[in-house]
Amino acid sequence: MNLLITGAWFCASAHFAEIEAHGHTIRFLQQEADNLPCDPAWAEGVICNGLFQHHPIEQFQNLRFIQLTSAGFDRVDLDYVNAHGIEIHNARGVYSIPMAEFAVCGVLQLYKQTRFFYENQKAHKWEKHRGLLELNGKTVAILGCGSVGTECAKRFQAFGCRVLGVDLYPRDDEAYERILPLRELEEILPLTDVLVLTVPLVAETTHLMNRNRLSLLSETAVVVNISRGKVLDEQALCELLISGKICGAVLDVFEQEPLETDSILWNVENAVLTPHNSFVSELNNGRLTKIILEGLENRNEVSADFPQEPNGL
Repeated sequence: MNLLITGAWFCASAHFAEIEAHGHTIRFLQQEADNLPCDPAWAEGVICNGLFQHHPIEQFQNLRFIQLTSAGFDRVDLDYVNAHGIEIHNARGVYSIPMAEFAVCGVLQLYKQTRFFYENQKAHKWEKHRGLLELNGKTVAILGCGSVGTECAKRFQAFGCRVLGVDLYPRDDEAYERILPLRELEEILPLTDVLVLTVPLVAETTHLMNRNRLSLLSETAVVVNISRGKVLDEQALCELLISGKICGAVLDVFEQEPLETDSILWNVENAVLTPHNSFVSELNNGRLTKIILEGLENRNEVSADFPQEPNGL
């Protein structure tokens, strides 16, 4: 297979010989926005992240295999992929553990007032804070019960939380007390202490957490978004945070990235902001490489005449 590999797979070059030994021919593109090192029609397979945001997928006329380095499919036109029978895979499970650790870490930063103590440490100031909270006993609702959501559920459960899931496809899963259908979301929001968003971004989930749904949360609730920025109404969330109608937010993703320097969110005291960084881990490359190499090996054993459906999130 003629295979275009991009720098989104950071350690790709270390595995070129192994891939070529299986009969694949490689072209490499370090930066996905740069000019292609080959004619798009040459590529039969690609390993990439946001390649098609810079080079229209329609130009890849012989494409039949896509391996994404991301967990999300939102940078690819799935209607086109399905219509042309292109086999596509995501990096399911690669980033789930660090993202789940990040979600817990963010909530604990708010509950344990780490910003207060950090500022006092810098000022060499000895001052106690009597407003620290426990995670134990809190109700955590996880919206989107795929790989990331389930790793979050396991960790919040370990802290003694009551963990509820909300998903389009409810199932029995020991990581959750119960997974509820999406139609029951508004019923559990008033009972929720921590709301964690891990849903993929598709048309149906854009502003899924709109002003009306955010307003159903209690004044003690914390919202964690580690999915995509457009899943929630950022402006509405900001107003509710400033007015004290929501206790806090942990935001790793935003409707526009990078977040504008003049965004009011930077100055919201009860918000923890990070630059789409929750997925980072020293173990990611190993997990990603395993998925990519196994996917290529399995593809050698499966006829291209039988494309697979996209993996779930």
